Amino acid sequence: MADIPDDAVAARAQGWRTLAALHARIEDALERALREHGLSVSEYTVLDALSRQPEGMYLRMSQLAGAVVLSQSATTRLITRLEERGLVRRDLCPDDRRGIIIEVTEAGGALLAETRPTHAAALAATLDAARTVPELSPLVDAFHRL
Repeated sequence: MADIPDDAVAARAQGWRTLAALHARIEDALERALREHGLSVSEYTVLDALSRQPEGMYLRMSQLAGAVVLSQSATTRLITRLEERGLVRRDLCPDDRRGIIIEVTEAGGALLAETRPTHAAALAATLDAARTVPELSPLVDAFHRL
């Protein structure tokens, strides 16, 4: 493996720091905005991911962990909290009794519908503000192209 020039290493490190800074801004803004609905960003992300499954489809716990970028044990704890609040329900997987599926309840769907505009507004406002920061502007532009 060839050595990577120091300037390339520095550029990657700076790119990572810039990406992390944008992520931190977004995460912080979303946490503050979602708090008024009694949800964390992770809880919102789980409800959103589950609600976007086509009719008759479901996510297994391991798939959900990947979708929300949490470890399987952290996802299990999160699902337990959401289940205790009546926002999701767990059931055995119909085609594999060892698997567990998770679905959004009616209450979870209602809370998600109430929360989506808040999430969208906080995300848009944070990205608009970040666009005014010269280091972050190219990342915001790339985000919008996605």
